[in-house]
Amino acid sequence: MDKNIETTRQLKVAKEIQKHMAEIIRSKGMAAFGGALVSVSGVKISPDLSVAKIYVSIFPSEKAEAVMEVLQENTRPLRGELGTKVAKQLRIVPEIIFYLDSSLDYVERIEELLKK
Repeated sequence: MDKNIETTRQLKVAKEIQKHMAEIIRSKGMAAFGGALVSVSGVKISPDLSVAKIYVSIFPSEKAEAVMEVLQENTRPLRGELGTKVAKQLRIVPEIIFYLDSSLDYVERIEELLKK
């Protein structure tokens, strides 16, 4: 079986984690992230469901570095909150790793170039 193909279970778990993590981050409010808007743009989960890579997009992008620091410093409490939300669906709460999704910057840059 091809290792790059995600199983239905992986996709379902990833979608569930994405939904709950988006809720958790939204509940913190923009103030927790220095006034930046943080959204969960995607989640990839390892085949054994033990590690979730959570991709976040941050607006404005100038605040991305500071927001990523806040997320990384709060990984444990965020994982704890996620655990209470997915306890019924998952035996183990996956380790979470935050990644910056820079596709918004890419789109912005392309639009700028097209305007010229």
